[in-house]
Amino acid sequence: MKLKVIWTLKAEDDLNSIFEKVKEKTLSENLAQNVVNDIFKTSTNIHFIEQFQVDESLGKPYRRIIVRNYKVIYVSKNEK
Repeated sequence: MKLKVIWTLKAEDDLNSIFEKVKEKTLSENLAQNVVNDIFKTSTNIHFIEQFQVDESLGKPYRRIIVRNYKVIYVSKNEK
């Protein structure tokens, strides 16, 4: 079963901010794009909801994936 991943507007804004900060600090647009791509691709690695660790600060039902220096938080939502 393939999971449908929906990125929130806040998450998309965060990805844009990460891109800009990495580009500014490294002076490399390619590196910034690679970082954002790595973060975005993590969602394709979620094959079942409980695959990754429960986030220690948010607790259940929130789970986390660590990518480079960033934490991706996800939660399951029923399709109703």
